[in-house]
Amino acid sequence: MTEPLSTPIYLALVLFLGVGAQWLAWRIKLPAIVLLLGFGFALGMAVGPPEDYVGKEALLPIVSLAVGVILFEGGLSLHVKEVKETSSVVLRLVTVGLLVTWGGTAMAAHWLMGFSWPMATLLGALLTVSGPTVILPLLRQVRPTGRIGSVIKWEGIVNDPIGAVLAALVFEVVRHGAGEHLAWESAGMLLKTTLIGLVLGGATAWVLVQLLRRYLIPDYLQNPVVLGVVVLVFAVSNWLSHESGLVTVTVLGLFLANQERASVKHVIEFKENLRVLLIAVLFIVLSSRVSIGWAELGQIGWGGLAFLAALILVVRPLATLFATVGSDLDREERLLLGWIHPRGIVAAAVASLFAIDLQGTELAAEGDRLVLATFLVIVGSVLTYGLTLGPLARKLGLSQADPQGVLFAGASLLARQIAEALGKEGVPTLLVDTNPQNVAAARMSGLRVQYASIGSEFVQHGIDLGGIGRMLAMTPNDEVNSIAAMEFRELFGSKSVYQLAPPEKTSERQRRIPQHLRGRLLFGEGITHDDLRRRVEAGAILKKTTLSDDFTYEDFIGKYGETALVLFTFPEPGRVRIGAADQPLDLKSGGKILALIDPPREGFDPAESGVLP
Repeated sequence: MTEPLSTPIYLALVLFLGVGAQWLAWRIKLPAIVLLLGFGFALGMAVGPPEDYVGKEALLPIVSLAVGVILFEGGLSLHVKEVKETSSVVLRLVTVGLLVTWGGTAMAAHWLMGFSWPMATLLGALLTVSGPTVILPLLRQVRPTGRIGSVIKWEGIVNDPIGAVLAALVFEVVRHGAGEHLAWESAGMLLKTTLIGLVLGGATAWVLVQLLRRYLIPDYLQNPVVLGVVVLVFAVSNWLSHESGLVTVTVLGLFLANQERASVKHVIEFKENLRVLLIAVLFIVLSSRVSIGWAELGQIGWGGLAFLAALILVVRPLATLFATVGSDLDREERLLLGWIHPRGIVAAAVASLFAIDLQGTELAAEGDRLVLATFLVIVGSVLTYGLTLGPLARKLGLSQADPQGVLFAGASLLARQIAEALGKEGVPTLLVDTNPQNVAAARMSGLRVQYASIGSEFVQHGIDLGGIGRMLAMTPNDEVNSIAAMEFRELFGSKSVYQLAPPEKTSERQRRIPQHLRGRLLFGEGITHDDLRRRVEAGAILKKTTLSDDFTYEDFIGKYGETALVLFTFPEPGRVRIGAADQPLDLKSGGKILALIDPPREGFDPAESGVLP
C-alpha cells in the first residue's frame, strides 16, 4: 500500500471512480455493480480503507444516511396501481418468501461455510434483502412483459426495510445474547419499529404534501427541503427505534408517490440523479474496506461458492414456490420470479456496519467473514442474474431483446392508419389519446387504444407496455409532444423517442425548445402535424412497397413523385425502422417500405408538401 492520500484527494478519487465505473459499465454492457465493486477493491488495496480518511465515527452515519435516501427513492418508484391484481403475491413474497429465504440461507451458511448458528442466522436475515439498486437496473435491462415486472420491483424494494429490520433484531440478539423473554422482546421491538415507520413516514408525507400543494415552498427549494426532511426523519426514526428509519423513509416515499394532490415529479427526478451518485460512492467506499488477498479467498473457499450456488439454485426457487402456491401466476412467471434475487447496497452497507460494531469483540473474526460472504453473494448474484435473466425471460416469452412495438401519442386518422399497417407487419402498437372520437375510431378499427393523457401516471405505470420499445408523439399540440418525449425518454431511451416538428406558426421562442427537452424529429426535418393532416385530407394514402433490383427507390420516386414520404422500413417481419431527421432510412434493394404518397391530380405540384429527408 502506498502513502495515504489527503482526504480531499481521496474523496475526489472515490467520486471519480464511482461515476467512471458506471459509465464504463454502460459502454461495455456489464452490470455497474460489478465494476463498482472491482474499483472499490482495487482502491482499498492501493490506498487503504475509508476509515483512514473519514474516521469510523463519520463513516457509520454517512453510510446509514445514504442508504436511507436510496430507500426513499425506491419508495417513490412504487405505485399501488401496478400491483392491484398481484398484491397478495407481493405480500406472500415479503412474508412467507422472506422467512423461507432466511431459514434456507442460515442453514446453507452453517453447513457450507462453517458459520456458527448465531452468525449464520444473522447472515440469513441480512441476505433476505434485495433492493432498488440492483432490481431496477435489471428490470430496465430485461423489461419483462405483463404483471411480473411489477411483482419483482415491489418485492425487491419492500423487502429491503423488512430484511434490514429483521437483521438488526437478530444482530442485537447475537451481540448481547438471548434473554429469558427473547420472543416477547423481539416481537415488541418489531411492533415498535413498524409503528414508528408507518406513523412517522405517513405523517411526514402528509405535511410535505400540504406544504407543496399550498405553494409554501418555492420551486427552487423543493428538492433541498424534501432531501433535508428525509434525512431528518430518518435520523429521528432511528433514534426512536434502531433501524426503523429504513421503514420510515420507504413509507414516506410510497405515500408521496401515490398521492394526487401535489406533483412530486421533479422531486423524483432529482432523487433518481442523487441515487446514481450515492450508489457509486457507497459501493466504492464499502468495497474498499474489504481486503481481497489469498488469505481472504481461502476463508471463502469452495464452501463459499457452494453457498452462493445454494442460494441461487435452491433457496430462491423454494422461497418463490412456497410464496406463490395458489396464486394466479402462470408457470413461466413463477420460473422467472424464482430466478431473480440479487443483493445490493443495503446488504453491503448493513454487513459493513455490523462488522464495524463487532470490532474488538470475540465475534470480530466471524464479522469479517460475514462481510466477505455478503460481498461474494452480491458479486455472484448480480453477475449470474445480470447475464442470464434476459435470455431466460425471452425463452419464457416474457421479454424481448429489442422490443419493436410502438406507442403513439395521439390517435389521429394517420396515426390509426400507420398503426394498422405496422400491425400487419407483426409490430405491436398502442395508441393513447384524450379525444373520445379518435379513441372510438381506433377501437372500431380493432386497434389497441387507451383513453388517457400521454403524460399521466396511469399510462406509465398502469398500462402493460410489454413489447413496446418506441414512442411516436403525433398530437397536434407541440407542447404535448414535447411532454410525451420527456416522460418516455427514461423508459425507452432518447434514441427511441420521436416527435413531429413544431408547427410553422409556432413562435420562434417556442421553436427554440432545447433538444434535450424534445424527441428526435419524426419522419424528417419540417414534417409537422398540420402538413400531414392537409395531405391526408387531400387524399394522400399509405403505400407499402418492396424495393428490388427491378423496382428501386429511384423507380418508386419516379412513379409516385418527389413528395412521396417514406415513413418506415421493414428489414424483416416483425422489425421496423423509423424515419427521422437525424438518421435517414436505408432504402436498399430487398427492403419493404411504408410511405405516404399524394394522389395524382391535374395541376398537382409535387413540391408543395414535404419532401424526403
